Amino acid sequence: MDQGSGAGPHRARGRLGAPSCGARAPGAPWARFSAWLECVCVVTFDLELGQALELVYPSDFQLTDKEKSSICYLSFPDSHSGCLGDTQFCFRIRQCGGQRRPWHTDDRRCDSGAPVSLQREPAHYFGYVYFRQVKDSSVKRGYFQKSLVLVSRLPFVRLFQALLSLVAPEYFDKLAPCLEAVCNEIDQWPAPVPGQTLNLPVMGVVLQVYIPSSADKPESGPPKQCSHKNLLPAPVVLTSVHELDLFSCLQPLKFCCDYRPYFTVHDSEFKEFTTRTQAPPSVVLGVTNPFFIKTLQHWPHVLRIGEPKMPGDLPKQIKLKKPSRLKTLDTKPGLYTAHTTYLHRDKALLRRLLRGLQKKRPSDVQTALLRQHLLELTQGFIIPLEHYMASLMPLPKSITPWKTPPQIHPFRQDDFLRSLERSGPQLTCLLKGDWLGLYRRFFKSPHFDGWYRQRHKEMAQKLEALHLEAICEANLEIWMQDKSEVEVVDLVLKLRERLVRAQGHQLPVKEATLKRARLYIETVVGSLPKDLQVVLCPP
Repeated sequence: MDQGSGAGPHRARGRLGAPSCGARAPGAPWARFSAWLECVCVVTFDLELGQALELVYPSDFQLTDKEKSSICYLSFPDSHSGCLGDTQFCFRIRQCGGQRRPWHTDDRRCDSGAPVSLQREPAHYFGYVYFRQVKDSSVKRGYFQKSLVLVSRLPFVRLFQALLSLVAPEYFDKLAPCLEAVCNEIDQWPAPVPGQTLNLPVMGVVLQVYIPSSADKPESGPPKQCSHKNLLPAPVVLTSVHELDLFSCLQPLKFCCDYRPYFTVHDSEFKEFTTRTQAPPSVVLGVTNPFFIKTLQHWPHVLRIGEPKMPGDLPKQIKLKKPSRLKTLDTKPGLYTAHTTYLHRDKALLRRLLRGLQKKRPSDVQTALLRQHLLELTQGFIIPLEHYMASLMPLPKSITPWKTPPQIHPFRQDDFLRSLERSGPQLTCLLKGDWLGLYRRFFKSPHFDGWYRQRHKEMAQKLEALHLEAICEANLEIWMQDKSEVEVVDLVLKLRERLVRAQGHQLPVKEATLKRARLYIETVVGSLPKDLQVVLCPP
């Protein structure tokens, strides 16, 4: 891609890419498609315009000019002079202008049962890219350069890369008709409901995936896939919809900062992220342009990855390096950090991994060792926090039907740190180090705030559900004997509000409780004068 012209991205004219003018209602066409993808984009390189958005499909999906510009620039590799052939990668951009597509009941149901790290993004889009660059004498510049991009709010990297590997080569040969057919197939897929194994047909192939659930046990992995007997053709089974697959080890703890798997100088947040007038932002950037080595050398952490090793090559001893040594473009690969670690390195694990390289142990076995280590380390860190958080929940006996539920006790950091003496990770984890210092550092990070807000929300919902159950188990007739009409109407309104929330999967309430709540509402409304009944239950 020739960037010397200075031309910014433009939207090329395409028959399917007309600007959109409104969000899709739940019953409208593409509602099922929207459960998986926001839209599909095609980005091409125009000799006069630069990167151009050739196509957006479905054509009624709205993208702001800023979003279009980001998608155009991020859909081509930053340094792709050697990228002949096909390349896959992903990026993440900030949504501009607020939420434009209404969230459906299915969206909320899917998110309520999903691990927090796999819930759909409310304010960001993921872009999954399949870029092709091949020599083509029929093109003026001598190269065919085009990207097919899936735009979604779901962090299902593995699934969408597999989907692209099927769709993109066919699209580059047959263009728009193929893309339209694929989108229609996706519009027939079932919703990505957590805890279910789904068969997703596309282009004569069936992708079989398991959608992770928050109820899954991390150490057990996904359940056994469905039988293949009655499926023709036999499905392609993906062992994971999301990662490739190390992040699942940290799934007890959501990463609450911003991150961009691929970032360039043309990104709309470039100035915001690279300014030196304030401290570096809490963000992880994936870059390929050497320009960033010098520009971001003041950042506290830089991980430089070298060229791929030849088979049989063993890595040299890993050392942490000071950022002051990160000044030139020919800086050696390594981790450059201004921070000291709180925990000692697990030398036994490193020896096992190096021994595995020497013995040419399969990469999935090596990955399993690393995954188990990270999982145990993360669980050892998070379990004391979970135990302390659970102690802040009011006792069930303090929840009475006709009084406001008691409040969750406040999280006191000093109390938690004192509790570590008898229940801290140092008692079960082999790694030694400054665990108290690590927790104090965690309390200052956005990750603690995100974890605490999520757990507090879940506990508040549980408290509300227990209160609803207490009401439904109480003797309603006795309560109503000395109550005014205003108090009775207030009970009806509160019960209805909780019923709506419970039916929307926002409260963990049993179906039997919901039926009893509906019966209570009917009983209470029936006891009121006819004029109030008409107001509360209009015909």
